[in-house]
Amino acid sequence: MSTPTTDYPAFSPYLSVRDAAQAIGFYQTAFGAVERFRLTDKKSGKVVHAELLIQGSLIMLAEENPQWGNKAPVTLGGTPVTFCLIVKSADAAFERAVAAGASVLMPVADQFYGFRSCSVCDPFGHQWMLQHQLETVSPEDMQKRWDAMSGECSPAAAAGE
Repeated sequence: MSTPTTDYPAFSPYLSVRDAAQAIGFYQTAFGAVERFRLTDKKSGKVVHAELLIQGSLIMLAEENPQWGNKAPVTLGGTPVTFCLIVKSADAAFERAVAAGASVLMPVADQFYGFRSCSVCDPFGHQWMLQHQLETVSPEDMQKRWDAMSGECSPAAAAGE
């Protein structure tokens, strides 16, 4: 028995949100998402499943449904997950996301690992790191930069030790 071919990637995030229709609009405006399709509940009109492509990568989402175990970050009091989106310009992506309604978690800045990045929280509680590469940094140099940077931020350094 053979497995049918599929255009679905091996791994895709599936987001639970409050007001999925509004979330789709936000992702289209903020990140240039393209909607593949959506399924709606006849009675409530709520989105029960939607598929979006962001730069060709699949993201699925649906209205939260706690009875099925699908809870939005707002219901959970936050999220432990951050989505990393590589963009042409972190500055432009940041401005677009904030203009669309995202909250600033970290302003745009050059990072020790060779990227210019920022972090935002979308209006539905999901966190996004938006970044573009400035330089290629080897893991060894990255570690050296981390050590130097974290040494400056350590409690001992702050106390002048």
